[in-house]
Amino acid sequence: MMPLLAYLTCALVWGSTYFAIALGLDSFTPYGLVATRFTIGGILALSLGFLRKEPALRKTDWPHLMLVGALLLAGSNALVSWAELHVSSGMAAILCALVPVFLVLFSGESIGLRAWAGLLLGLMGVGVLANPLAGKIHLGGVGALLLATMIWSFGTLHGKHHIKGDAYLKQVGVEMLTAGAIGHLVAPLSGGYLHHPLTLKAALSVGYLALFGSLLAFTAYIYLARVWSPAKMGTYTYINPVVALLLGCLFLKEPFNARMVLGMVVILAGVALVQFKPTSSSEAVEGIPT
Repeated sequence: MMPLLAYLTCALVWGSTYFAIALGLDSFTPYGLVATRFTIGGILALSLGFLRKEPALRKTDWPHLMLVGALLLAGSNALVSWAELHVSSGMAAILCALVPVFLVLFSGESIGLRAWAGLLLGLMGVGVLANPLAGKIHLGGVGALLLATMIWSFGTLHGKHHIKGDAYLKQVGVEMLTAGAIGHLVAPLSGGYLHHPLTLKAALSVGYLALFGSLLAFTAYIYLARVWSPAKMGTYTYINPVVALLLGCLFLKEPFNARMVLGMVVILAGVALVQFKPTSSSEAVEGIPT
């Protein structure tokens, strides 16, 4: 039950953070956003870890935690934030949905034809849903998103294989504070923390990103990466744009049409192929606790 809850947290919460990042970028620079949200999130995570009396972090884990924080949060997340200044949300959604494909390729995991079909079908569904060709194509933004997905996948697998122990909140705290420190170093060299006066919406979005997008969802993701296989875990990226679309329809009065319904159906079919293993088949992906 816990892995499923962690998966749903990543799928649902991170589906809402595309919008929150866009709001934050109205006032913050990309690295100003990284520095602020992950400093707040890291302090909260460490504080909760100590309050919960989690065990002390292993000395051998520290360099790996700092590397994962630098790769996933100060690297990949910052690239996505920068890319959203130049490409449509549809393009960002479909390229970020390459994460499970890169996870499988980098891990060398053997997943079978059924799971590969599910990954490709889900990716096609994201393409139908997001309609990436509707927006202007910015080669730099596309390149940044591709690099971000590769860095995210590599960093995830590095943490899966090298970081042990159950002190998840303390681990996440170190990773986020590492990203925050990098953000504080880079922000003054890349346009400062703010490029426009701070608005209430931008401030609230940073609070949401720190509490839900960072503390809650990132902790769930780190746990999920330990207990599920890369392909099975990575399909949360297919559900993210579905959530983002539904939120836009509900709160921003964005259009909803038959193409979007088709995209959702295809995505859910692809996720089902990867997630659910028939009792008579050996091709479906199994979780591999490590």
